[in-house]
Amino acid sequence: MNQPVKITNHLPTAELQALDAAHHMHPFTDNSALAKKGARIMKSAKGVWLTDTEGHKIIDGMAGLWCVNIGYGRKELADAASSQMLELAYYNTFFQTSHIPAIALAAKIAEVAPEGMNHIFFAGSGSEANDTNIRMVRRYWDIKGQPEKRVIIARKNGYHGSTMGGGSLGGMSGIHAHGGKIAGITHIGEPNWWEQGGDMTPEDFGLMRAQELEKAILEIGVENVAAFIGEPIQGAGGVIVPPSTYWPEIQRIVDKYGILLIADEVITGFGRTGNWFGSTTFGIKPHIMTIAKGLSSGYQPIGGSIVCDEVAEVMGSSGDFNHGYTYSGHPVAAAVALENIRIMQDEGIIDHVRNVAHPYLMQKWQGLTEHPMVGEARLVGLMGSIALTPDKASRAKFAAETGTVGYKCRERCFANDLIMRHVGDRMIISPPLVITPEEIDILIERAWKSIDECYTAVKAEGLWQAR
Repeated sequence: MNQPVKITNHLPTAELQALDAAHHMHPFTDNSALAKKGARIMKSAKGVWLTDTEGHKIIDGMAGLWCVNIGYGRKELADAASSQMLELAYYNTFFQTSHIPAIALAAKIAEVAPEGMNHIFFAGSGSEANDTNIRMVRRYWDIKGQPEKRVIIARKNGYHGSTMGGGSLGGMSGIHAHGGKIAGITHIGEPNWWEQGGDMTPEDFGLMRAQELEKAILEIGVENVAAFIGEPIQGAGGVIVPPSTYWPEIQRIVDKYGILLIADEVITGFGRTGNWFGSTTFGIKPHIMTIAKGLSSGYQPIGGSIVCDEVAEVMGSSGDFNHGYTYSGHPVAAAVALENIRIMQDEGIIDHVRNVAHPYLMQKWQGLTEHPMVGEARLVGLMGSIALTPDKASRAKFAAETGTVGYKCRERCFANDLIMRHVGDRMIISPPLVITPEEIDILIERAWKSIDECYTAVKAEGLWQAR
């Protein structure tokens, strides 16, 4: 009898690195440079800990890519996937058919979503879901007899995926440079007070940035604007927490001009900010919310758009919506996501974030500002950033090219068995939501050590200069 194939680490790390370099094209990577250096190869994981092929135990301060909310190694999710594969491994939701996992998951998401958000269009990722949102908002206005309302306003430095649609919605020039962007999307400034606020108070800066939306609507013409999209907290842009005045003013403007509001909750959804959704944390009332990542804690690729009653009613009033994906509502992914939400509810994981992990990490995280190179420490729920600077008082940037110091700090983190990313010269974290106070102590200890080693190197290399 043939035995099932089991993938094991049967080769030395160097041979695995050579195979990786020969055949595997990595995303957002200089593959030729990586081939020379060799990838760090992860072998196993449990809770908040990763183990690589060299046996190092690494604390994962990023929950994978912002997604492993309930931690690694949960057998319940493996069992849910196995059971569903044996019951119904795949079927689509085209052609007037459905299946039990998609039905159950849609109902469960509606249960935990904000009031009035009762409809879910499934996708395979957040990028796909944002592509869906482009077509959905344009079709919405077409049905309402206003087909000219096609422009979507987004933000510079926002991230909404790297497909052509999602990458166009995002405001990252590096993505636009590799293939361009689709028409009908424009970008306004981001609410990044630390880097861009100058002498303004955070509150005044937040209002100013939000009012750029109104200015853009009037310049483009309200008759041409379909929607505004933004992350409650900009994630891949550096964990940019907006000033308190920002989202209330955005809400006032979209309500005034009657345009749709899309909250990209791919990172902030499913407990990351201490509520089920970041929209609740910031008092946002969106028409559409983009979801992925924490929906399944990264155990299966799945995403979607949570759609408000009014938009769903319009979309359902005029025949087919000619859009969808082979894996929309994939039964195995849906079963895993459903079990993930059950665990979050039954184990009180969001309460743990709000009442245990966040308060403890906040105290420790803010303590990093005692280091001479750390100017700001921000944390909402379990999503945080620190700004590296040569001059705290003026919030100065380093004279070196942006990201030079941040990259050095990230490399010291990796060397010290901590995964903490850098965005420019900001260091960011987003650990699994199940992290304990004892594990937070380890994370902070390794973060301080890494920052201090970076500081020493920056001084030695003559990089301690303000721009």
